[in-house]
Amino acid sequence: MHMGKILIVDDEENARIGLSRLLSQEGYDVDSVCDGAEALDYIRDHRVSLVISDIHMPGMNGMVFLRELHRSHPGINVIMITAYGGVESYLEAMNLGAFEYINKPVKIDELKSVMNKLFSQNNQASV
Repeated sequence: MHMGKILIVDDEENARIGLSRLLSQEGYDVDSVCDGAEALDYIRDHRVSLVISDIHMPGMNGMVFLRELHRSHPGINVIMITAYGGVESYLEAMNLGAFEYINKPVKIDELKSVMNKLFSQNNQASV
């Protein structure tokens, strides 16, 4: 059932640590970084199956990160999360190739449901 390494990208330390803990307790292999540039560096050196990224971050925001990630690593799935959700950012994220868009505070059951959907689609694609 597990997907491999999950990378959480969020400038809010409490959100990053909390989400990492919750997913680790569910048995996922999780790592985290605080911004998009650090995430791209991490992904260059580590195999990552899924990225969960905040949208609003200083420096490289989540949309720029998503664009850069898909340019350099098009096979990595991304779930975007935000406390400032809106139709425009939702559409932009989905047009840039995000798998899903979730509003903060993230509900673990909602996130697990999205991850299960992603995992089952990836399994079907590899059969």
